[in-house]
Amino acid sequence: MNKSILIGRLTADPELRHTQSGVASCRFTLAVNRKYKNDNGEYEADFITCVAWRQTAEFVSRYFSKGKMIAVEGSLRTGKYQDKNYSDVTHYTTDVYVDNVEFCGDKSSSTEQPVQATMTYKPPEIIPNPTKAAAQTQQQQFDLSDFEEILSDGDVPF
Repeated sequence: MNKSILIGRLTADPELRHTQSGVASCRFTLAVNRKYKNDNGEYEADFITCVAWRQTAEFVSRYFSKGKMIAVEGSLRTGKYQDKNYSDVTHYTTDVYVDNVEFCGDKSSSTEQPVQATMTYKPPEIIPNPTKAAAQTQQQQFDLSDFEEILSDGDVPF
């Protein structure tokens, strides 16, 4: 299983690009604090490159900017390429390919705990006619017109 879940802050504004065929791609770097403090009493951070594609890329570039906290879920991918100036030098990369992102807090927030960003819709209350509602409920319970009888010798059709 290859799964990465990170919470950190963007070190710069995300870079949105498009391929020749029009597919959106977004590259950004996260600063993720380590769990323990160093000898000076400060947290050290790892800087992790992330790549998002399509709608996720457009979402990140639109709603996130430098310093914003973000939660990222994805998978690790490694790669390598030859140096343009020195043909005998090979560079290795490790990136997180992003599947999902979530808002985690604002720039002034000092905590690393995610903040749920949810919206709920509560429809207006409608008080139905009790006798009519009971009749509809009873009719819905016994309406089997959507079902098809399966005649077989015990084999399940799926």
